[in-house]
Amino acid sequence: MNVKKFSASNSRDALRKVRDALGPDAVILSNRSIDGGVEIMALANEDIAALVAPSVEKETVPQPQLTPLPPKRRMESNQAASLSGALETARAASTAKQAAASEFNEVMSEIRSMRGMLETQLAELSWGASQSRQPHRAVIMRELLAAGFSASLARHLAENLPAADTAEEGMTWVKSVLVRNLQAINNENEILEKGGVFALVGPTGVGKTTTTAKLAARCVMRHGTGKLALITTDGYRIGGHEQLRIYGKILGVMVHSVKDEADLRIALDELKNKHTILIDTVGMNQRDHMVAEQVAMLSGASTKVKRLLCLNATSTGETLNEVVRAYQGSGLAGCIITKLDEAATIGNVLDVAIRQKLSLYYTANGQRVPEDLHVINRDYLVDRAFKLKRESSPFQYQDDELPLVIANTVRAMKDKSLREVNLG
Repeated sequence: MNVKKFSASNSRDALRKVRDALGPDAVILSNRSIDGGVEIMALANEDIAALVAPSVEKETVPQPQLTPLPPKRRMESNQAASLSGALETARAASTAKQAAASEFNEVMSEIRSMRGMLETQLAELSWGASQSRQPHRAVIMRELLAAGFSASLARHLAENLPAADTAEEGMTWVKSVLVRNLQAINNENEILEKGGVFALVGPTGVGKTTTTAKLAARCVMRHGTGKLALITTDGYRIGGHEQLRIYGKILGVMVHSVKDEADLRIALDELKNKHTILIDTVGMNQRDHMVAEQVAMLSGASTKVKRLLCLNATSTGETLNEVVRAYQGSGLAGCIITKLDEAATIGNVLDVAIRQKLSLYYTANGQRVPEDLHVINRDYLVDRAFKLKRESSPFQYQDDELPLVIANTVRAMKDKSLREVNLG
């Protein structure tokens, strides 16, 4: 038996060699992929007899003969075998690649984890060394945290504290930085004299309707009832629009109710001769998808609508950040801080205003209309943040707890908003 081996870069060339050497009736014994090509083992048709045992007697039942495939079918079979081999090779390569990628991701995850641990430990060591050199930094850090400011902003200010002999000098510098980074209107002429269309937006229960009434009363006192118009979109809350109608009746101003963007366009077109238009919107959870629809409705009005976001001073910094991101949309004209009288700390809302670069218009600190609405006074707000009486029990940090607080701010310190704080 004369079995021959043929190799080539592809199946077609290998089959051509088989036909040239053994003829078109050659029988393919094997076909496999090798490095750089394909290897075929074949046998000539006349050598097939060697595989069959010879007959001892004529009467012996003849052995079955191997019938070679026709040339076309043999080529199709070889091509199918070649394709199957290629698919298996591709699958193996894909599996190996996925395994390598998974292993790489695990290694990178471990490296990131180790990096985070090192950064945390280094931050603790750095703070300890700094605290030993300038002990009053710990005092300032505690004051900022107790006032409600975020740990990352407190650390940023403490680390950039200029040389100071006492903690009082350091606090004076900190207050000046906070005041300088709070953006606020100089006076209420931005609304009362310039006029325009203003929509008060924000989550439920933040005090939008009462604040709208306070602003309306100020406008009436300045220009009279004929220059003001009130619009409400609060058709969801039971009695929501009725509350504003009561205020409107007291002020002698009609309240218009709208349901959608088309109604709003019509109302604004009819009231275009008014000096000031105030819109009281329906309150929505900041995670509600309808917030985006409300922003789009106000942004798509035929007349430019300036949105004023009401921020609840009693909310946590994390909640306020979510609210701003949800209601910001294409941009806010400004913000009004509400429920100032109910807040135990106000550093949280000042922190968010600084980071988000919000323009502050008013503060509201009660239910009286229009007395409990005040134009922003930055010095007063910062001073009040540190003078509010605070509980001393579980919410105050001790000196030995500060290194842990500092360590947890490692990632937050990379926030772009911190780098943009004007330190003077």
